[in-house]
Parts: sequence; structure tokens; C-alpha cells
Amino acid sequence: MTYARFTVAYGCLLVAALLPIICAAIAKFASAGPGGRRDSFDNNNPRDWFARQTGWKARANHAQANTFEALPFFFAAVIIAHQLQASQIRLDVFAFVFVVLRIAYIIMYIADMANTRSVIWFLALLVNIGILFLGYR
Repeated sequence: MTYARFTVAYGCLLVAALLPIICAAIAKFASAGPGGRRDSFDNNNPRDWFARQTGWKARANHAQANTFEALPFFFAAVIIAHQLQASQIRLDVFAFVFVVLRIAYIIMYIADMANTRSVIWFLALLVNIGILFLGYR
């Protein structure tokens, strides 16, 4: 009987799934203040609050949206690579590199470093494509 293992690549799926939540938290909690502060996060109308944000708070929200957009391809690539019995070490390394690149992407997005952010986005896409094809022989 074969038992499934919780691999590093599967752990990277969990980390990647948490990244958009972290992006939102950065914008929300950085603006939290005593009860009546004007820029305090409005949990009754979160989308309206995010729509009014500018600067790094708005960029954190945009990073959140883009990070959500990247998840389906990453999840599918990792699962397909597992199903095709890709080299586990390579898959773990590629998945880890993808997550590191996505973290760097978020940092560059919030820091308003658009050109660097775009390069990192493209590198993460290439890594994700690599993950998808790891299992093909």
C-alpha cells in the first residue's frame, strides 16, 4: 500500500494560499488606529474602503488580487507534476523558488518598484511553467 506524503511542494501550496491574505492584512492593519481614526479599516464595507486607498495600501490590495490570480495555475502545476511522478526534489525546489519569487513580487509591488516587480512576475511564471512540465518524459 502506498501512502501519500505531505511534500515541500504541497507545503508551498499552503504558503501561496496564505500570501493574498497577508497582502490584505498589511493594508488593513497598518491603518488600524484608535476607534475613530479616519483611515481605519472599515470591516462593514471592506471593498469600498480598499477602493478609496492610495499609495502603498492600494498597491498591497493590488498585490493581493494578483496573488489570487496566480494561485490556480500554481496549484494545478504542482498537482499535475505530482500525478506525473516528477522528481520530488526538483518539484520541491521549483515550488519553493516560485513562492520566494511571489514574496519578492509582493514586496516590490508594495515598494512601488514596477520594473523589478514585472521581471519577478515573469520569472515566477517561467518557474510555474517549469513545474507543469517537470513530470513529462
